[in-house]
Amino acid sequence: MKSKITTPVSFFGSAQEYQINNYLSMSIKINVILLMLLLCIGSTAMAQKKSKVFDSKDYALFGDKFKVTKIYTKNEMLKKYKKLKKGDTITVQFQSNIKQVCKKKGCWMKMELAGDNESFVKFKDYAFFVPLNADNSQAIVNGKAFVDVESVESLKHYAKDGGKSAAEIAKITKPEVTFSFLADGVYIKK
Repeated sequence: MKSKITTPVSFFGSAQEYQINNYLSMSIKINVILLMLLLCIGSTAMAQKKSKVFDSKDYALFGDKFKVTKIYTKNEMLKKYKKLKKGDTITVQFQSNIKQVCKKKGCWMKMELAGDNESFVKFKDYAFFVPLNADNSQAIVNGKAFVDVESVESLKHYAKDGGKSAAEIAKITKPEVTFSFLADGVYIKK
């Protein structure tokens, strides 16, 4: 009988190759699992963040109901206002604190913008009012933002409605450029 000639098998090399392949395989599996975990955690965190932005149960609605979409902050809104010229109008939603409400009917309010700036908010078609005690409440307004010039007569009227003294009203002597807003709907935090 003839013997078959075979190539010698090196057990050391095979075991080493097996360990390297096994290590690489495990390393890839671990990386895939970690990647999937990160994606799951990231998507859950984003879903939670989005759900915390607005929940209508936390707010009272005044005026027309609206879907809350892109809400600007008071800083972003001031930047928008500063880009506007008289006659320009943009449709937006923004969220801020109410600085002051008309103390006679609740027919207007002033909302905080960045710095000492404020937005003067009126309500479309005089169709709704906000509570007289809504000062310092958080609100989201939906409507049209524009830059306006308020006459001395209007400024004195608003100062009187806002509860200003006769001396403070008398100091109003010239028109004022205002960051105005005509809201068709307002959500005020409960």
